[in-house]
Amino acid sequence: MVACPCVHSGYAARVTFRLTLIQRSCVVVGLGWAFVGGWPLRATEKLSTKPSVSSNSPASHSHTNRLALEKSPYLRQHMHNPVDWYPWGEAAFKKARDEGKPILLSIGYSTCHWCHVMERESFEDEKVGEFLSKHFVAIKLDREERPDVDKIYMTAVQAMGQGGGWPLNVFLTPDLKPFYGGTYFPPQPKFGRPSFLQLLGRISELWAEKRADLTASAGQIAEQLKSLGEHEANKDAVLAPVVLTNALKRMTAEYDPRNGGFGRAPKFPRPSQPAFILRAAVREGNAEAIKAVLHTCERMAAGGMYDQLGGGFARYSVDEKWLVPHFEKMLYDNAQLLHLYLDAYLVSGEARFADVVRDIVRYVLRDMTHRDGGFYSAEDADSEGHEGKFYCWTKDELTKLLSVEEFKVAERYFGITEEGNFEDHSHPQPLKQLNVLSIVDPKLNAVEAKLLAMAKHKLFAVQQKRVRPHLDDKVLASWNGLMLGALARAGVVLNEPAYLAAAEKNLAFLQAKLWDAKTKTLYHRWRDGARDNAQLLDSHAYLLDGVIHLYEATLDPKHLDFALALESAMTAKFYDAANGGFFQSPAGSADLLFRAKEDYDGAEPSGNNVATLALLKLAAITDDKAMRARAEKTLRLFAERLQRLPQAVPNLLLALDFFLHEPFRVVIASPAKGDAQVVATLLRAAHGVYQPNKVVLGNLGAVEPFAKTLPVKDSTQVFLCTGTACQAPTSDPLKVKTMLTAKAP
Repeated sequence: MVACPCVHSGYAARVTFRLTLIQRSCVVVGLGWAFVGGWPLRATEKLSTKPSVSSNSPASHSHTNRLALEKSPYLRQHMHNPVDWYPWGEAAFKKARDEGKPILLSIGYSTCHWCHVMERESFEDEKVGEFLSKHFVAIKLDREERPDVDKIYMTAVQAMGQGGGWPLNVFLTPDLKPFYGGTYFPPQPKFGRPSFLQLLGRISELWAEKRADLTASAGQIAEQLKSLGEHEANKDAVLAPVVLTNALKRMTAEYDPRNGGFGRAPKFPRPSQPAFILRAAVREGNAEAIKAVLHTCERMAAGGMYDQLGGGFARYSVDEKWLVPHFEKMLYDNAQLLHLYLDAYLVSGEARFADVVRDIVRYVLRDMTHRDGGFYSAEDADSEGHEGKFYCWTKDELTKLLSVEEFKVAERYFGITEEGNFEDHSHPQPLKQLNVLSIVDPKLNAVEAKLLAMAKHKLFAVQQKRVRPHLDDKVLASWNGLMLGALARAGVVLNEPAYLAAAEKNLAFLQAKLWDAKTKTLYHRWRDGARDNAQLLDSHAYLLDGVIHLYEATLDPKHLDFALALESAMTAKFYDAANGGFFQSPAGSADLLFRAKEDYDGAEPSGNNVATLALLKLAAITDDKAMRARAEKTLRLFAERLQRLPQAVPNLLLALDFFLHEPFRVVIASPAKGDAQVVATLLRAAHGVYQPNKVVLGNLGAVEPFAKTLPVKDSTQVFLCTGTACQAPTSDPLKVKTMLTAKAP
């Protein structure tokens, strides 16, 4: 079995209603050439079979381009290409305008396997570099640094019928309008397709001969793309429980009862979908749907997508069994999966799900954390040019490393075979007979369990001496927000103070490196002592969500103060007061064709959807009706999406559930010098049951007006309130749990 490219986890349906118009515009562009298998060729053109040859060794560094001045690890991976690369920015745009050249915008990220492949095959080729320099302005963009730019051009390429994924290569007019694009292009003609150099030649020829037509068609495409993101406010939109019921039915219909998960291969964890299913199923008492989520969690953790030695999840599985992963590990996946496995643990009471949480945290704190507390972005799929080499084992290796008894147990437990279950095709000399470790036979007696533990310890020690995959060490405010919130919640649920300490340290890092308190400005990326200048909705929304979780886990008033400052900045920069919803970028972004509103929850959640739930929770804590109104307006803006394609917006469904059902307010009222240990015990009780429709707050800050009205005695007590009514206070942790599970609000 082999791994597949860095695919985009999007739903085709997100653009299909405009697909015909945009594809028609693309065909008009050609005026004499047509799409053949997604490639622009003349109807009578024949493909050359002469391969392109790369004359530049990646180790020679005979070239250094301006990307050497950039901080992005992805851009720096291309700084020795013989391509005259520019970073995304006005210098490149001006060159294209002044010289009348089309732009090749190549988008990827540093841990993308197929980005590495295309660089090695094409961008290290002297002929490709020479041709690009002569006929194009070549721009490299890190999609993780500028997801707002990536969103626009990814949508364009998908709407052209070219699929989605990275590397994403898009051809633009000098005014940044797309007229053609695709993902990976091969270095030699094959499968009826031209080489990348042939494609560049054809695009250049068309630009010389049909520039006016290309420009006109690109203008049409840009207008149609802009219309994809235009939504009008709908005051009469239906926001009712039936929407949740319908969504639960449609999502569970996609369940794979044999392997777990939802949908077919390739399988992404996409944690927001099972998180919504679990929430709705618990509310409705749907035992089968609950079982589907727990089974999915069990199968994912048993598969090769889960690092059985080091902890943490890879990005996705190329097969339906969760066996062979695309080996890169992303911070955002592991953050969301922390929440999902905490939910599974609270619903089921099964310790194995809590163990997965601890393993993920162990991995993140060990391998993905800056010494000052920031969380790194990702680890690569490749090691020494081979995908999966760091993680896979041959049977021969294992027999030499382990004792006979240890090997027998490991062989059965992991399903080790001579032929292996994965063949690496990422290198001219592929590795064979590789075994991706997965749990095939989990039944062990006490002696076998001890032998397995010893075997795993030995393998992990040897693995750590291998050449590690590349680490993308940039710190993103967005993904860090997801992880700090998950860590805070894990800390209070599992009674792990070290997790809470790591979350606190992470927030201090972000506030020091990426937050300007004077201007209330949150920047997106920090790396190697410097931050960028990008301001994005995702950074604000994800971090706001994380800080709310941290406040609820600690009741430290300073975290609530910061959450309110973040919400204020987010609303001021991104909120659309006329129609509701949040733009991805602030007003006045000169390098964007338009300001997009994203509602799709892919591998990464939509900033709009995360922001909506965060607003609702913060409004419930502070009793801010204007904040709740902004959330409601956003729900109404995307109401049609909630009804017609709920699978696309599971995080927004979580927000709708919170909106439709009055949440519990768990108020921990303590005197000014209350017993910190008692507060911690009651916090663990409040978080120790599965009750997602709640907020937890205290009475010691200046921004909890509702809590201020409650009578505070000499000892710490818990008030459980819905609306303006509260039950009799208690200081008994067991009673707190009972009250939270007695009935759903």
